[in-house]
Amino acid sequence: MTAPGRRTGPGKDSVTFDDDATLHAMGYPRKLTRRFQAFDNFAISFTIINIISGIFSSFGFGMNAGGPRILVFGWIGVSVMVLFIGAAMAEVASAYPTSGALYFSAGKLAKRHKGAWSWYTGWLNFVGQVGGTAATGYAAATFIQAFVALQWDSYRPTAEQTVLITALIIVLQGLANTYTVQLVAVLNRISVWWLLIGLVVIVSTLVVMPDDHQSASFVTHFANNTGFTNGIYGGMLGLLVTSWTFTGFDGSFHMSEETVRATVNAPKGITRSIGYSAITGLVLMLALVYSIHDYDRVAGSSAPPVQILIDGLGMGMAKFILLIVIGSMLFCGLANLTSNTRQIFAFSRDGAMPGSRWWHSVSPRTRTPVKAVWLAVACSLALVLPGWWSHTAFTAIVSVNVVGLFLAYAVPVFLRLRLGDEFQPGPWNLGRWSKPVGWVAVTWILASSVLFMLPQVSPITGDNFNYASIALAVVLTVATVWWFATARRRFQGPVSYGRPDEVAAMDLV
Repeated sequence: MTAPGRRTGPGKDSVTFDDDATLHAMGYPRKLTRRFQAFDNFAISFTIINIISGIFSSFGFGMNAGGPRILVFGWIGVSVMVLFIGAAMAEVASAYPTSGALYFSAGKLAKRHKGAWSWYTGWLNFVGQVGGTAATGYAAATFIQAFVALQWDSYRPTAEQTVLITALIIVLQGLANTYTVQLVAVLNRISVWWLLIGLVVIVSTLVVMPDDHQSASFVTHFANNTGFTNGIYGGMLGLLVTSWTFTGFDGSFHMSEETVRATVNAPKGITRSIGYSAITGLVLMLALVYSIHDYDRVAGSSAPPVQILIDGLGMGMAKFILLIVIGSMLFCGLANLTSNTRQIFAFSRDGAMPGSRWWHSVSPRTRTPVKAVWLAVACSLALVLPGWWSHTAFTAIVSVNVVGLFLAYAVPVFLRLRLGDEFQPGPWNLGRWSKPVGWVAVTWILASSVLFMLPQVSPITGDNFNYASIALAVVLTVATVWWFATARRRFQGPVSYGRPDEVAAMDLV
């Protein structure tokens, strides 16, 4: 399925030259420093997927939408589908290893209307990533307050406090991406071990400490507390638990221009992060499911995973586990913001954002797009603010995180399929499996995106209505109006800065 990367000769310098030559051939000079090795590239997507953060955030929803049967078997099935998506994306990443990632490859793979394909893909990706940074920070703030409430009984979390804590988290992550870029790379490596060691701690304590566990057959237990009488529909909604978790693996693609041997290591980072997350996530899911005591009481609690920890491990150990969960969420948000920044940098480099010249500038001291960092921070904060007065409004906005990202994933894969044998694969490719894998990926993305926009609770009210479809329609409407008003005349897709020898002379030393 994979092929070795190209090398022009022995040694690190040859590898660097090969990476730069690939970038020059695509029309870009080197502006960013290649600090990321294969493990670092894998680490950023593995951290953004973040099975601890994803499962703990959405486990309660799954208990009421299908129960253990969907939580476990749905995890397995959806993980396989996501691996198809990742493999199809990885093949594209090997052919076009740039920070622009999805929007760049969409522009290159389209036969006609290159600018339009690139434009919509880029904006879906941008909105999805901003929503991801906001949602992860909000989840971390929620669990931080849950920990404080366990520590001090008198503490009562409020929406205003959640927004303020979220804002503080995102600003601190912005500062880390501004002043301690080397530390960010180190933290991404640490995050992998935090997740793996944290997983071992959580699973082992849930296996050893509780006085009893559910029987083996409990994994087939089905529960539908969504309010919908159709059990199949309720179970399908439960599949969203896994889809919510598996977002952000395009981070490895966006870090291509900072990765050594990117044509091979970026696609490996995508597929390995999904594969390892699928396996470790299944272990964590089983540990939580079999540790449920009173199902109805846990499912009806404000934070079901926290209740499982308290029931099975006691208050002291539950609080310790919560610290592991909170740390995982903070690592996830940091990696997500880093990936978001690189997408902004590349999109601006091609003139697709207001003030593009400003956002794609690179700090001479850190060799990173510092201004793009703070644009990502500001946009994430803007999404968080509605949570001050309406939790429903905030949930609707961040729902676009998942739908926006997966639709952005689908576009270059679809265009690659439509291109057929004209597609020039990179060193990492699927060979004869490319087309069947790609069609499965696109089909699943479309089906799951529809599922994300359907009602999730009955009876439907203004408070529980799924506003994801409206939020997505607003995003696409703004992008469309903007495109036909001005953008189509000035944005023709990815820009080439000249011939390879010309752009090589523009490299930052």
